[in-house]
Amino acid sequence: MSETIKNWVNICVKKDNKILLLNRQHDDFKGWIQPGGKVEFPESFFEAAVRELKEETGLTALNLELKGISGFTNPLKKERYVYYDFLCQSFEGDLLKTSREGEPRWFSLEEIEHLEMQDDIRERLPLYYRKGSFERIHYWDDQLKKVVKTVTKCYD
Repeated sequence: MSETIKNWVNICVKKDNKILLLNRQHDDFKGWIQPGGKVEFPESFFEAAVRELKEETGLTALNLELKGISGFTNPLKKERYVYYDFLCQSFEGDLLKTSREGEPRWFSLEEIEHLEMQDDIRERLPLYYRKGSFERIHYWDDQLKKVVKTVTKCYD
């Protein structure tokens, strides 16, 4: 049986000491999230990141740095959800007042600690700021219906 891979992108938009997040309130993943979404075949991962950033924030990325790979692996079903994690520190355009994913807002790095967000996002955000790249994989147990192990590796 071959594996199934589903591809997504996350974009950490950083300006000075602030991060752009969206207040997502429309499904099971509520809370503050970074821009991102599904890669639409046959676009490249960089093209998907540029498109998602524009759709969700109104901003056009002028540079993107691939910082890491994260996601979920379901060994029983041989499924992977792969997230290509990009850092964007140069962009142009006007920030939308609202988007389909929620209100975009800038936060200082200190403010992020107090925001309502998924633990995975809170733990992954600092990986974008460090030198080098990272890999963060969650292993899903289909019988228990939960993540049973998370492995994070940093590469300098």
